[in-house]
Amino acid sequence: MKEAYISDQSFDAINFGQSPLEKGEYENCIFSNCNFEYADLSEFRFTDCEFIGCNMSMAKLVSTAFRDVYFKDSKMFGLQFNDCIEFGLSFRFEGCSLNNSTFYKTSLKKTSFKNSKLIEVDFEACDLSNAFFMNCDLSGAIFENTNLEKVDFRSSFNYTINPESNRLKKAKFSLSEVHGLLYKLDIEIERNS
Repeated sequence: MKEAYISDQSFDAINFGQSPLEKGEYENCIFSNCNFEYADLSEFRFTDCEFIGCNMSMAKLVSTAFRDVYFKDSKMFGLQFNDCIEFGLSFRFEGCSLNNSTFYKTSLKKTSFKNSKLIEVDFEACDLSNAFFMNCDLSGAIFENTNLEKVDFRSSFNYTINPESNRLKKAKFSLSEVHGLLYKLDIEIERNS
């Protein structure tokens, strides 16, 4: 069966849980206010696409390709990005909720996360070098054996990162959140009044 090739299309307010998206390659497409909750997006290819205001929660991403994909204001709970095709994997997130999603062992170099909730997201063994976290909530996010070299965390908060088990060379942090790096030392940090 021949897979679809769809380019330069806009999809608005479609529930793909009820009427599944045709399997294939999507290039330069815009998905606005669409529902992909629990949808099977396995083996789909998305290149230069935008997902705006979509619910992608719990979608299946086995061998899914995301190349230069922009996610904005989307609900993306429980996604297994580690199941995606690693080759060419690149995306950016703005205003998204990625709670309980997994990027285990994924290369996320230069990935931009802006104004997003990354609660209990698994970044274990990822390469996040040169990534940018702007105003992100990282409560309970897992950083273990993660390459965080040159990552900018300055405007983000609620992270806990063990400097002994992550690569932090030239990473940037704000003084107000430095306790997220020192928690392992079991010390008390007080502000001078």
